[in-house]
Amino acid sequence: MAQAVKKIKIQIPAGKATPAPPVGTVLGPAGINLQEFCTKYNDATKDKMGDILPVEISIYEDRTFDFVIKTPPTAFLIKKVCNLKKGSAKGKNDVVGTISKAKLREVAEIKLPDLNCYTVEDAMKIVEGTAINMGVKVED
Repeated sequence: MAQAVKKIKIQIPAGKATPAPPVGTVLGPAGINLQEFCTKYNDATKDKMGDILPVEISIYEDRTFDFVIKTPPTAFLIKKVCNLKKGSAKGKNDVVGTISKAKLREVAEIKLPDLNCYTVEDAMKIVEGTAINMGVKVED
């Protein structure tokens, strides 16, 4: 396979990629077939509808492409678990919700493949830091 000429990272709602902006705006200049990308992405993510998924697209010289779908952002998962619209504007100084250790563990297990750690306990520390900075209190 040819060497990747370009790597593009974008966050797209699962199953809802269209050639319109923002996908078309980002990928159009790269010269790949937008409809083909949208079809492949939507098929690969239809089981995760409602989630926002980061995707890393490798574009090759002959305008073919591959993509890798990552796990949803930690903040998105925390908001989903805690039923929050958004995190705190003042960070940890303004508590907008709470999360239990069990729910924190669930989020950490989902995020583990994309985090820079090897154990769920280490991943929980990373996720806990994100939660605290979003204004979400961690309960024991």
